[in-house]
Parts: sequence; structure tokens; C-alpha cells
Amino acid sequence: MRLHRNLVFTVIDSILAIFNEGEYADKVVARALKKDKRWGSSDRKFVAETIYEIVRWKRLYAEIAEVKEPYTRDDAWRIFAVWAVLRGYNLPDWKYFENTPIRRIKGRFDELTKIRKFKESIPDWMDELGMQELGEELWTKELAAQNQQASVILRVNTLKTTRDKLFSILMDLDIETIKPNEYPDALILKERANVFLTDAFKEGLFEVQDASSQLVARLLGVKPGMRVVDTCAGAGGKTLHIASLMENKGQIIAMDIYESKQKQLKIRAKRNGAFNIEYRIIEGTKTIKKLHEKADRVLIDAPCSGLGVLKRNPDSKWKLKPAFVEEIKEVQRQVLRDYSKIVKPGGKLVYATCSILPSENEKQIQHFLASEAGKDFTFVEDHKILAHESGFDGFYMALLERK
Repeated sequence: MRLHRNLVFTVIDSILAIFNEGEYADKVVARALKKDKRWGSSDRKFVAETIYEIVRWKRLYAEIAEVKEPYTRDDAWRIFAVWAVLRGYNLPDWKYFENTPIRRIKGRFDELTKIRKFKESIPDWMDELGMQELGEELWTKELAAQNQQASVILRVNTLKTTRDKLFSILMDLDIETIKPNEYPDALILKERANVFLTDAFKEGLFEVQDASSQLVARLLGVKPGMRVVDTCAGAGGKTLHIASLMENKGQIIAMDIYESKQKQLKIRAKRNGAFNIEYRIIEGTKTIKKLHEKADRVLIDAPCSGLGVLKRNPDSKWKLKPAFVEEIKEVQRQVLRDYSKIVKPGGKLVYATCSILPSENEKQIQHFLASEAGKDFTFVEDHKILAHESGFDGFYMALLERK
């Protein structure tokens, strides 16, 4: 296996932007892939996957390379050399690789991978938090699963096609997929491919959405003709799923505090052919009060630590701070308290997070049900999805009914 100078330089620039400048990995990768139009698919794959791998294993590689943040360019080359040696590459005769201690790298790897925080490449505080909340056995399994590369999973847009039809359309494009039984709207790609370039995507036949996330809208039990409020709609992955389940009949009110996210949702909704969505920016308590007791179904896709989606967002291991995790729990209590008032008597609410921590999940539901705001609600069911059991993202969702 040979290393190509222009590809490696792009990787070095990218990891420095992520580690030193605090840029988001997905944005950096997207920018990197536009750098040279002459690159083929294998070049682009090398750049994207190498950046993500180095981000995912940053602590382990930096420890082996004996470098500390903020990283100099030489430090980044040392980290890259560790990655290359451990991946079995022959280091080319470049000045950056002079005096690379290949045997020492392998020896240090063997030593450090006996210690979980290095083996799974995770900050001390996060390791301690996971241990405390899930226990050693469960946390160890979950961490290992969260360090696997995430699959590319499509959600079929049933407003425009069926799963079988989309399966055939993609097969004709040499994109092979699997139809998982437990996820009726999902297709899992057998091999990674840039599905966004296909006509099928441009025509709105599918969205990219993890299988665990696809269970949330289904738990709401929406039916055509209902009034549904998605209180934290964001760019609208779940909103669009709800629209397809409602067959475009009824009303979905998509709420968010960010106008930029709503703009993204409008573009996606147009492509999806979802036209029963109304958009509202949350400008304060007045926006919510107008909807008190007006909705058949309410989705609270609550802001959270994101500890269930580390495989998808490996840079969040390094960006997340303990103080944020504590602060977000207060936000979760508040949104449950405020947005639950939108549910009308006899209506239902789903509270969901992409976290695996009980303190953000079942404990928040218990706290809500014991509070004044939750006294009119009854618990129906919940689902705790762990990556090491499902193979998909870690998620939590709870269904409550208003008396």
C-alpha cells in the first residue's frame, strides 16, 4: 500500500483544523473532498476515512506519538505516522517520516491498549461518567461499538416510492443494500457510496437517517389527519419521516429556535414532496402558549450530550465538556415541562435523545412524571437502544399519554 503526497497533505491540514481550530469533522471532510477534482473514488475514500480514523483514535495515537495539544504541524505528522504504521503502510522516503520508531510504535500500542481510556481513545471524564452511569461491563461493550465506523442507512420516502422499488433503483446503480426486517423504512448500504449524487436522492426518494432514529416517528403512532408538533425539529429528519407516515394528510408544526435549520428543512421538504409542514421559530413562551392542548402528538427530540452517536460524530468526544452535559440536563427538564403542555387530553408525547446515559433518559422521564407538570401524564413504554446490541446508534425514546 502506497501513500500519496497530495492526499496525505490534505489529511494533515484537515486534522489540524479539527484539533487546533475546533472545526467540525464533517465540514472539514466535505471541504477536503472538494480540493482536487482529479481525485477518484479511492482517493476520496482514503482522505475521508483517514481523517475520521485519526479523529476517532486521537488520544491513543497522540499518546503513542508523545505529542500534546495544541499540535504543531510536526506533531500532526507524528500522529499520522502512528496511524500509518498501525495500518500496515510502508512509510515512504519523505523527510516527515525520518527516524519514525516503528518497533516502538507497535510496542506502545500493545501496552496502551490494555487500558480502556487509551484503547477506546476517550477523555478521562467521559470514561468515568460512562462507568458511573452504565457500569463497567456495559460501558466497555458500548464504547467498543461506538468506535466502529457507522453504516450508511437510508430511510425510504414512502410519499414517493416503496422500499422494494428503491432497492431495485439502487441495484441498477450498483449500490447494493440490505432490507432489515425490524426497520420497515430502512435500507442499509453494503458498501459506502456517495448516495447524494444519485438522481434517486435528488428526486427525494430517500433521506440518510440512522435506523435507531427511524424508530422515533413510528413510536409516536401518527395517523393521517392528525395535528402533530415536532418541538425541536432542527433540519427535520424526523419531521419528514412523520410527514411520510401521515401520507401528507393533517398538519405538522415544525418548531425550532434556529432559522438556518428551518431553511434546511424547507429545502428537504420540497425535495421530499412533504407539503403538510408549517414552520415556526420559537421566539419565547408566547409561541408555545398558543399551542397549549392543541396537538394529538408531540415529539420532543431533546438536545442532549450525543453520547449515543459517537461513531457518527467522533470529534464530539473531544469537543464535549462535562459542564455541558450537566447544563443540558436542565434544558431537558425545561423542554419536557414546557412542551408537554402542547399535548391535548388523550394525546401522546414522545421524548427522545441520542444519548445512552440514564440521567438524560429514563431519569428525566421519572423526574417529569413526579413533577406538577407531569401529573396528567401516564407512562406507556420506552426503548433503550445500545449500539453494541443493535449495531446502530445509541438512542432512547419514551412514550407518554396525557389523561
